[in-house]
Amino acid sequence: MKQTDSITGYHAHVYFDAATVAQARTLCQQAAAQFDVEMGRVHEKPVGPHPMWSCQLAATPEQFARLLPWLALNRNGLVVFAHPETGNALEDHSDHGIWLGAGLKLDLSVFG
Repeated sequence: MKQTDSITGYHAHVYFDAATVAQARTLCQQAAAQFDVEMGRVHEKPVGPHPMWSCQLAATPEQFARLLPWLALNRNGLVVFAHPETGNALEDHSDHGIWLGAGLKLDLSVFG
């Protein structure tokens, strides 16, 4: 059984499209302000393994424990993909992911 002490942090990726970019930007800005998490760029194109436009929220394990329930209740139809950071990006994205909303297919080939 794997130990959770290998988790150094979490990423939550908020997915959106041209019609929901403003909604996603506002959600991420609110999350960053309320939980003191790091907000990444708002990518208006698929980046890395992500199949849609996205914005990343980076959180410590302690922040994530409060952030995830808040995202679940405030995402207003946006899909959120969250995963731990353990040092194994392929496993973090394929085996350890958490979906809020419909799960989507990630492009795992980027992890070689």
